[in-house]
Amino acid sequence: MTIEEAIIYGKKYLHTSMVKMLISRVTGIDTLDQLNNLSYKFNDKEEKEFKGLIDAVKNNKPIQYVLGSVNFYGLELVVNENVLIPRFETEELVENTIKLINSKFKDKKLNILDLCTGSGAIGLRLKKEYPDNDITLSDISAKALMVASENSEKLELSVKIINSDLFDKIDDKYDVIISNPPYIRDDEEIEDIVKDNEPHIALYAGKEGLDFYERILKDIKNYLKEEFIIAFEIGAEQKQQVSNLAYKYLDNIEIYSKQDMSGKDRMIFIVNKSS
Repeated sequence: MTIEEAIIYGKKYLHTSMVKMLISRVTGIDTLDQLNNLSYKFNDKEEKEFKGLIDAVKNNKPIQYVLGSVNFYGLELVVNENVLIPRFETEELVENTIKLINSKFKDKKLNILDLCTGSGAIGLRLKKEYPDNDITLSDISAKALMVASENSEKLELSVKIINSDLFDKIDDKYDVIISNPPYIRDDEEIEDIVKDNEPHIALYAGKEGLDFYERILKDIKNYLKEEFIIAFEIGAEQKQQVSNLAYKYLDNIEIYSKQDMSGKDRMIFIVNKSS
């Protein structure tokens, strides 16, 4: 099987762009260079691996898990079934948090906590942006933290990693606490490819999808410095409910929401009111 034949074979089942990513995974030939190498002939091992990867994606396994990695805001991250696949909305959360940090804190050295870190995507991207800041990644899942630790080492980004059920093992105070917690209702219909592959512990959050926001906000004031930013990714219909929880548990705050590129309310930022 040549690359040209592999593309023709794969296109029977998958989009061409996916086929080229799988060819690149097997052969090491970049997707942009494959047209210049159409006559490259797979050896038996490469052909078997390629067809196996096609079958996996064809059978509803996310291509990110098949490839074992995903690009998140310029970072190439290891991902597997123990962590959520980072999405564009989370990139937007990080981008808007960076803008807010730069506006509120200028050049101050910060202590930042990425709560429910999963693969470490958020915290590691912030460490890349602010190499001199202290970044902590925390998650209840030891398996997820193994992925986060692998990403930290692979990217040579030094962070602190804590296995904790939210704040149970946290004993510091932070300028910024950022989180993409579980926020899907227990009865909410989601895509089969997500439901069947991604870890439910990182998806579901009770009857209203608000359990983690309430648990976090109930205790968060004990872990915040006087000047602070709280940044959440939220479900598209949770803006008011999460805002109400913030007002319930925190005093003297201002709340900002941001829409994603689809025009949906997907981010909330809570900051202390300036004196």
